[in-house]
Amino acid sequence: MSLHLTKVAFGVTSVEMLADRLEARAAAGPLSLTTRYLPKRHEEVAGRGSLFWIIKHQLVARSPITGFGEAEGGRVAIHLDPGLVLVQARPKRAHQGWRYLEADDAPLDLGGGDASGLSALPPALIGRLAELALI
Repeated sequence: MSLHLTKVAFGVTSVEMLADRLEARAAAGPLSLTTRYLPKRHEEVAGRGSLFWIIKHQLVARSPITGFGEAEGGRVAIHLDPGLVLVQARPKRAHQGWRYLEADDAPLDLGGGDASGLSALPPALIGRLAELALI
């Protein structure tokens, strides 16, 4: 079983805005976030887990975590895959920093074998439907 992290997408108001922000950062070089401390359970997360993004008190998307490394000033870099995977929205309280999310508690991806057709919708519409608790 994989272990995941959750993080509030600070200053982001929609899934589309998050996707644009990650795409712009990935165009400038490898995509990573920095944090003060290495997660204690980082070995369970690296290469198997994802960073689940919280927007407006909902888990709405995830970025696969490829690993951890060093960043400037003694900080830790969380290396992310630039692809953003939309997930079935699930309520999640906001918090500071990151928190762990067990695989059994993680929302399912939209797409792949998604028979509902939600993966074909634009991210902005999916975000709005999630806000209205329709998906």
